[in-house]
Amino acid sequence: MLLTATDAGQIALEFLLAEWNISEQDRDWFTVINSRLMGESWYIVELSVPGFPDRWFIQVYDTGACDPNYTFISPIRGSEGYVDLIDLPHLVAEVLVSERNAR
Repeated sequence: MLLTATDAGQIALEFLLAEWNISEQDRDWFTVINSRLMGESWYIVELSVPGFPDRWFIQVYDTGACDPNYTFISPIRGSEGYVDLIDLPHLVAEVLVSERNAR
């Protein structure tokens, strides 16, 4: 395996930021929580917005490719409102609203 857990975390983070077209000034709102090797050829990377319970889980293969069918998990449903997102930058809040509504 040529990919390290740190490399896989950065690849997954860049994938998510590109997927949502996150601007440079909003990139620091997203962070890698965990990156763990699964089997011999891929990692599961957990990403979040610190301070929020929402999580993205992205598979990163030893080739550096990410599975586009990532998993998003949140204990908060879109129908419960978005009061917790009020202090976030608009685009970061929009991403969380969209992901919560898609579940």
